[in-house]
Amino acid sequence: MAVWVRNMIMMTVFATALHLWLYTWSKQDNAYRFMRIRPTEQNDKFLGGQQLRDNVFWVLVSGVSIWSMYEVGFWLAYANGYAPFITFAENPIWFVLWFPLIGIWYSFHFYWAHRFLHWKPMYDRFHSVHHRNVTIGPWSGLSMHPVEHLIYISSLLIHLIIPSNPIHMLFHIYWLTLATATSHSGYESLVVGQSGRVTISTFFHQLHHRYFSCNYGNLELPMDRWFGSFNDGSSVETRRLFKKMREKNVKRK
Repeated sequence: MAVWVRNMIMMTVFATALHLWLYTWSKQDNAYRFMRIRPTEQNDKFLGGQQLRDNVFWVLVSGVSIWSMYEVGFWLAYANGYAPFITFAENPIWFVLWFPLIGIWYSFHFYWAHRFLHWKPMYDRFHSVHHRNVTIGPWSGLSMHPVEHLIYISSLLIHLIIPSNPIHMLFHIYWLTLATATSHSGYESLVVGQSGRVTISTFFHQLHHRYFSCNYGNLELPMDRWFGSFNDGSSVETRRLFKKMREKNVKRK
């Protein structure tokens, strides 16, 4: 229960702070913003007819609960010897190296899990909940069906195979959960002070929510370039992807 409460507070504070700053108070107006529409659409496709309410529900009721379930499971696994454990003192090189390698593994897992979720039976039943959000905001990133939460956060299971430390597990799980608030913020950068800025998301994933059939992975690993689903936002690239989609649909018929 303590883990669930802590995660609930962290997610609520982080996503709410970003939403208030960027959308409610409009502290940086449209600077570095991807779309002019706010992630507060009124539409019957959302629970309660309102996007923000829908997103908060899926994040807090399903997302935080499943995130906490995974985390508690790993604490028990470490405590009972089911997960291979290392310390910095035992292997300092691997301890440090595992942090960037988690990013590579996450990118690999996310790409293939995401492609699986775009398989029509999975998309129609589960992933479509996330894709209701064409215009995205801080609460959209972890707004998913429970089945998708289970698949998405299963990236953590690598720690049952590869020796790691609870610090690695926490780093990994916060990347999977809290970081979705920034990656789906709808802004490329957060303005800091008078002229500084911090990059918090990329146009790359924004295009996935706009066109659905491109950019399934992320920029840490060029899976989309390797498998022909990359879109840089140019009209030429977009036309190529739509042509590929039409050809695929014709073959299915």
